[in-house]
Amino acid sequence: MKRFIIILALMMFSLIQADCGYAMQISTVEAPKRAPIPPSVLNIAKENTYPNPTQDLPLLQPSELSQQLIASSDVKIENPELIHMLNESAISKAPFAFGYRATIYLGHWALNYQSSETAPNWEYQKINTNYYDNRGGKSPYSIHYVQETQKIVRGGLTAKIPKADDVQKMMLLKASEKTNLPLAFETIVGGGTKKDQVYNVPAKRLGYLFGYATAVNEKGKVTYGEVYLNLKGDKRTLTIKNITSQGIGAWIPIQDHLSFSFTASQLPR
Repeated sequence: MKRFIIILALMMFSLIQADCGYAMQISTVEAPKRAPIPPSVLNIAKENTYPNPTQDLPLLQPSELSQQLIASSDVKIENPELIHMLNESAISKAPFAFGYRATIYLGHWALNYQSSETAPNWEYQKINTNYYDNRGGKSPYSIHYVQETQKIVRGGLTAKIPKADDVQKMMLLKASEKTNLPLAFETIVGGGTKKDQVYNVPAKRLGYLFGYATAVNEKGKVTYGEVYLNLKGDKRTLTIKNITSQGIGAWIPIQDHLSFSFTASQLPR
């Protein structure tokens, strides 16, 4: 009997270990992978002569009423503007509301955005070229990055869709969460911005230092629907009708991050 108890305990311990190992494996697989920033990409926030405003969008917390209404919907609601409108609403419960019914149309909304791919492009747009002709030189010549003129880098949606502003906000929130990078649909690199990293132009060569703005390519699906507020007695619910979905992509620049590429050649480029 004692031997049987020991064997049973060992079997249970093995099962627990297997379950824990499986859970750990699932956790590892499902953990979001963030693309590493290559060495050629440098942060210029301190050196940038144009201070870019932070574009972090706060996560709007639904009020108690908003939470109840959102939970009553069969379709996920993430649009910050719709949540803000629900937060600003107030519906009093009537003490004698038996038989009371009303349906209120709240409009056609972009309800949520589901991200399917978030990929960085470290050479999204060339914004600067530093050049030195050392073909007559007998020793290497050192150059570094200097932004010659102010450059505005803009992103945006890849197609025209309804409620574009709301969709951009939701895409920005998802992309920022997945990449942990400072994203904005517009960023500026000021003229005269410098970086201390040195690049040596060999003798008898032309040296080119290219500066590229970086960005994230965000792709996914946005869901639309007509939102109705239903009042029946003391119950308050949301109904979504005429639901549609549409694929969408966007380019979102990374603030204050530039990618540098240096090349030396015998002939002008």
